[in-house]
Amino acid sequence: MPNPSIKDEELYEKLRDEGNSPEKAARISNAAARDGRKKVGKRGGNAEDYEERTVGELRDRAKELGIEGVSKLRKGELIDRLRNH
Repeated sequence: MPNPSIKDEELYEKLRDEGNSPEKAARISNAAARDGRKKVGKRGGNAEDYEERTVGELRDRAKELGIEGVSKLRKGELIDRLRNH
């Protein structure tokens, strides 16, 4: 049964098959349904690499995304959690 909160089910399933989290796949597929896939594909690309950020900056980003339990993680672990959220 399709999820009514997912606006582009086909794209959502493709993103999930690629390994994206349910939250990330939903955000991208709903934005694509709202604004068009071509426009969504052009967004982003201006942020610096996680490797170039400090641990404090990575923790702040995790907090913005609602990721819990990051206060004792090392930099590599933080990056992994951020990328796989």
